[in-house]
Amino acid sequence: MFGKSSKINEFRLWGLLFTLFGMGLMILGTAGIVFWGQAGKVFAAIFMVIGMIAMLLSVGVYFWAGMLSTSATILVCPECNRHTKLLGKTDRCMYCKTKMTLDPKQATDLDETESVEENIQPQA
Repeated sequence: MFGKSSKINEFRLWGLLFTLFGMGLMILGTAGIVFWGQAGKVFAAIFMVIGMIAMLLSVGVYFWAGMLSTSATILVCPECNRHTKLLGKTDRCMYCKTKMTLDPKQATDLDETESVEENIQPQA
């Protein structure tokens, strides 16, 4: 289950990555002043501007995730019995990462798949 998460948590992860990337660029830019003195100010200014753009992107991503979160369908997860938000027809639980759907055609039932596997006989 590593790497699988709900859609809202994925958007929030991208917002966090943009924030950390922007802050890292700004810190790296100030290192130019330490290493090159007055000549490093241009280097620092360029990295500060790029870092601010990344920080503004993170604000946009967080705003977008917040707007999506307000219109999401709230369900009770069948596995962990916690309230979770569902974006689209299929999504994962925000807590236990169980696959959930609102579309009965896309739903799978373990009992049906197990009975189909038992009826298949190996050919000798």
